[in-house]
Amino acid sequence: MGSITLALAGNPNTGKTSLFNVLTGSHQHVGNWPGVTVERKEGHFKWGDTAFSLVDLPGIYSLGASSIDEQVASEFLLREKPKVTITVVDASNLERSLYLVLQMLEAGQPVVIALNMTDIAQKKGIHIDVEELEKQLGVPVVPTVARENKGIQELVKAVKKYVETPVEKHGITIPYGKNIEDTLKRLAEAVNPLVTREIEISKDIAALRIAEGNAAIFSLLETLDNDKTIQKILEEENEKLEMSLGYDLLTAVIERRWNYISTLTGKVMKKDLSLKEDVTLSDKVDRIVTHRIWGLPIFFLITWCMFRLTYAIGDPAADYLDHWIGILGEYASIFIEKWGLPTVVGSFISGGVIGGVGSVIVFFPHIFILFAFIAILEDSGYMARGAFVMDRIMRAVGLHGKSFIPMLMGFGCNVPSIMATRVLERPRDRMITLLVLPFMSCSARLPIYLLFAGTFFGRNAGTVVFSLYVLGIVVAVISAKLLGKTLFKGESSQFVMELPPYHVPQVRAVWGSAWERASLFLKKAGTVIFSAVVLVWILASLPFGVEYGSYNSLIGHVGRAMAPLFAPAGFGFWQATVALLLGLLAKEVVVGTFGALLGGEEGLAAVLPTLFTPLSAYAFLVMTLLYIPCVAAIAAFKRETNSWKWTFFLVAYTTIVAYGLAVLIYQGGRMFGLS
Repeated sequence: MGSITLALAGNPNTGKTSLFNVLTGSHQHVGNWPGVTVERKEGHFKWGDTAFSLVDLPGIYSLGASSIDEQVASEFLLREKPKVTITVVDASNLERSLYLVLQMLEAGQPVVIALNMTDIAQKKGIHIDVEELEKQLGVPVVPTVARENKGIQELVKAVKKYVETPVEKHGITIPYGKNIEDTLKRLAEAVNPLVTREIEISKDIAALRIAEGNAAIFSLLETLDNDKTIQKILEEENEKLEMSLGYDLLTAVIERRWNYISTLTGKVMKKDLSLKEDVTLSDKVDRIVTHRIWGLPIFFLITWCMFRLTYAIGDPAADYLDHWIGILGEYASIFIEKWGLPTVVGSFISGGVIGGVGSVIVFFPHIFILFAFIAILEDSGYMARGAFVMDRIMRAVGLHGKSFIPMLMGFGCNVPSIMATRVLERPRDRMITLLVLPFMSCSARLPIYLLFAGTFFGRNAGTVVFSLYVLGIVVAVISAKLLGKTLFKGESSQFVMELPPYHVPQVRAVWGSAWERASLFLKKAGTVIFSAVVLVWILASLPFGVEYGSYNSLIGHVGRAMAPLFAPAGFGFWQATVALLLGLLAKEVVVGTFGALLGGEEGLAAVLPTLFTPLSAYAFLVMTLLYIPCVAAIAAFKRETNSWKWTFFLVAYTTIVAYGLAVLIYQGGRMFGLS
């Protein structure tokens, strides 16, 4: 017997992730939903002799399909038809959570409710009559505290019993009133029967989904050439409802549902108002951390500490790993020589394979620590407050409040900053942030700045380095505005976020979240980095007999072929081209490449002025600041967007911007008599 598929649904901040982790433990894997960047978690667990497969749907407030998360959840429930959907309801905010439950029950979805956070509800003086709630909704309701593993066994028992009980599952009927019901009936009669047959729902449910603007239904209607008829009916009925009720069909349906929920909660919930004074600690903390004056400095301080600690703790670990990877490469070379294998084999294993894998592993400490801090902020409930206080500033440049955290991390390393964009729920905000992050000057570029600024600008070296950091921010801001008005227009982000209650972060949850995200980097991004490293090694080693990365190697030929392209920017010689190409591996490689090609790093200060002028040196610095991020960042970008199209766009866009600005600075400087 195969496993029984269950879905896990619920609003954000209801403890859905805690419940998923408790149920599945380490038996879970993460990927993206096909064709979209929304994260898909799937886990497995057994109860007795029954195996379950649990699919964690995105945290949503409704199945209205107005966002990509809602579309994914709605599409999954419509087409995959899980045996049971465990719907997590926040007991301390019952009314809000029931809207999603109501939609699912209306559609006849098999639902078992996990009435979660009952401990918080109790502290707030909220009492819920569970038996009455079961009676009103007609489905099992199980009180749980997922964070403390309470009520989980009872929940699974209820799910198993619900699966095994051979009784007809009843839905729920909401009295919408004659005007709305007539409209829904007219829509139901006009729906092509093939639509309901395709997704196995009734015409009445199809009419409700049409009223909600469900994208999957409208896509089917369009395929069957039934969309124009439905649109015409919608226009006519909306006009009639506006005349009779004062609002359109969608608003009317939503209003009736909330009325139903309000009546229902009045029957099942009571609140002890005498406990009001005992539940204000969270509000008191919020008065400080979300204060219009103090909130922002506090947020800067916390994120600065996170940034500093990530690298303060991660750097020694990364150096330690790097040290042992280097020793491993040396031992590999010795053994290969001892075994009499060709030199090229030793070079490939130590420089290509070990070096390639090592370039992935050294990122791991930073990524793990970063995601551990992010998990602490998320699990404690502070992350939502940080986004709240930053929203006003970030919206001024066309981004979301949460975009600030990845941008800040971009000053350290673009790889964890790209992965940190997962805190952004909206695809539009996330894509814009992802596309502008590479312009934030990562620490790997600093050695290049120090070398060139020290060599060409003497006492003004510090000012030159500072100008590069500012330039990166300015280009990111302009790009965000440009992208927001062109490729991602029409989806303005409304910052509507419920501030979740504060929690003490759980070690298991923090460790699990950090490990899950960091290990994905090793598994997926690592393969891309490894492939790129091997490619560079081959180009630098061939043809056989040439010095690695020399003028006569393939990479040397490539450098000479491409060098004329950079002549308008002032550095049209092959060594600069090769350095830029190898800089794709990691930006630090640019300095090492110049050292290898120009006779050692100690001689660079003497040789570089024979190739660059101060003006062309600054143009080269601008190029290294803005051009294609390293392969690790590209791999992380591909991993996060799940799109080769946007990955190629990133490569092309950053190259064009970098090249254009480098040429503009060099040619503009010459026009003003600079050299």
